[in-house]
Amino acid sequence: MRDNRPKSRLLALGSAGALVTATLIAGAVSAPAASADSRHGRDREARGAEIAAARAAKAGIDWQDCPADWGFEKPIQCGWVSVPIDYAHPYGKQIKLAVDHIGNTGTAKERQGALVYNPGGPGGSGMRFPRRVTTKNPVWANVAKAYDFVGFDPRGVGHSAPISCIDPQEFVKAPKADPVPDSEADKKAQRKLAREYAEGCGERSGAMLPHMTTPNTARDLDVIRAALGEKKLNYLGVSYGTYLGAVYGTLFPGHLRRMVVDSVVNPARENIWYQANLGQDIAFEGRWKDWEDWVAANDAAFHLGTTRAAVQAKWLELRATAKKSPLGGVVGPAELISFFQSAPYYDSSWVPVASVFSKYVAGDTQALVDAAAPDPSDTAGNAASENSNAVYTAVECADAKWPTSWQKWDRDNTRLNKDYPFMTWANAWMNLPCATWPAKQQNPLDVKTHHGLPPVLIVQSTRDAATPYQGAVELHQRFKGSRLITEKDAGSHGVTGLVNPCINDRVDAYLVGGKLDTSDVTCAPHATPKP
Repeated sequence: MRDNRPKSRLLALGSAGALVTATLIAGAVSAPAASADSRHGRDREARGAEIAAARAAKAGIDWQDCPADWGFEKPIQCGWVSVPIDYAHPYGKQIKLAVDHIGNTGTAKERQGALVYNPGGPGGSGMRFPRRVTTKNPVWANVAKAYDFVGFDPRGVGHSAPISCIDPQEFVKAPKADPVPDSEADKKAQRKLAREYAEGCGERSGAMLPHMTTPNTARDLDVIRAALGEKKLNYLGVSYGTYLGAVYGTLFPGHLRRMVVDSVVNPARENIWYQANLGQDIAFEGRWKDWEDWVAANDAAFHLGTTRAAVQAKWLELRATAKKSPLGGVVGPAELISFFQSAPYYDSSWVPVASVFSKYVAGDTQALVDAAAPDPSDTAGNAASENSNAVYTAVECADAKWPTSWQKWDRDNTRLNKDYPFMTWANAWMNLPCATWPAKQQNPLDVKTHHGLPPVLIVQSTRDAATPYQGAVELHQRFKGSRLITEKDAGSHGVTGLVNPCINDRVDAYLVGGKLDTSDVTCAPHATPKP
C-alpha cells in the first residue's frame, strides 16, 4: 500500500491485506513457528530496545528550526533520535532518525502529550504530519488542541540513514515495456531486472538490509516515545502504518495509550507479504471497476462512454497504443498503470485522472504525457522516489520468507491475471526481487493481544484496494477490546483524513476523550467526488 508512488517504476502498493487466501491461490507460503533460537534473539532485542529507550529518555530531543531545504515552516521544529541498527547489539553502531513536531494548539491543561504518525509504505515519511496544524486542516483541529503532532522518517527513509538500490537517475528512466508479458522471453527479461535490482540493494545498502524489518521500526517507535518524554505512546497509523502499529502493540502493549489504525493490513503471519500482494490484485480490480462505473455515470463531463465496458474499451485501446509506440516517446503501459492506479487508490484522484484521460481521448496527448511521464530533471524528487522504493522492497523482503520458485510466482500470477488484470503482473514484478533477496528473511511476528494492551480504534472502508477489508476484521479479532468503524460502500485508501462526520467525530472522541462506542459502528460513505 503506498502513498508515495514514483511515476517511473511500477509499484505494488506496499501496505496490503488480502481478501484471498489459500482457497484461491494454491500453495500459500506458511510462516513456521518461532524456534528457540529466534525467541532467544527476540529476548536480546527486547532487552536492547529497553536499553535504547532508556538512553533516549535521558538524552531527549534537541528541537531546532528545521533545515531550510526540508520544507517545514515554523513553528515546526526538527530533531534527531539515535537508535541501534541491530537491537541485539544496542551498544553497537547507531543511526539517527529524523523527527519533527509542532506543539498542541490548545491550552497547557488541554494537552495530552504527543501523537506520533506513520503514513505507510513501507518507505513513507511521516514528517509532513505537523503541517496538518500549520495548514489548519479542519478534520484534525480538535485533536491538534490536545496533542503535539510528531512525524518521523523511519529507518532507511529520507533523512534517517537512507538506503538505496539503484542510481536515482537510472531508476526514473521510463521502462515503457508492458508489465503484462506476451511471452516467456518477456518474463525472463523481467526476472533479470528483478534479480539485478535485488543485487543492487545488496551492493549499495547491504549492511542495513537484515535490520530493515517492521519489528525493528516498532522498536524505533518506542525509542522515539521515550525520547519525547512520553510514558505511553499515542499513535496514528495509516496503510502499512497499521501493520507497524499492530507489531508495536504486540511488542509493547503496556507502552501504548491510544492507537488509531486506518486502512488496515491483514496482520496474519501467512499473509505477510506474498499473499498480501496477491490479495491486492483482486481488490484493485474491484475498485478500478468502481471508478469506471463513476466515469460512465458522468459521461456528460468526460465523454469516455456511458457504460463500464465502454470506458474499459478506451482504457485497453490507450494501453495498446502506448505499447505500440510510447506516448511522447516516454509513456508506455508501465507509466500508464503507475498514473491510473491512483484512481482506485484514492477518491481524490477520480476527477484528475478522468480529466486527463478525457483530454487524451479528445486529442490532447500532451496532457497525459505531462501527467504520467517521469521528470529526469527532478533530481531531489527522483532520489526520494528511489529511496522510498528501496525501503518498500527492503522491509517487505526482510519481514518474511518469500517463495524462491519462479514456477510458483508464474502459476499464481498467471491465474490471477485472467480475472484481475489491472495490477497483477505489475505487482508481481514490483515484488519479485524478494525471490532472490541477498539478506536474511525473518518469520513474521504473531500479532495478538498481550496484557496491558488498551482498546484500539480500527477504521476501514469496505472497498479499499490497497488494504482489503478483511485485514481490519483480522486485526479486530486479534486485538481484544478493539472497536471497528466500517465505512460501507466506500473505497478510498486512508479514511480518517476525509470529511465524514460519522468517522471524524468518533476519532475525535477516542483521541481527545478516550471514548469508544460500546459496539462496532457502520458509517455511510463519504461524499462521492463530483466532476
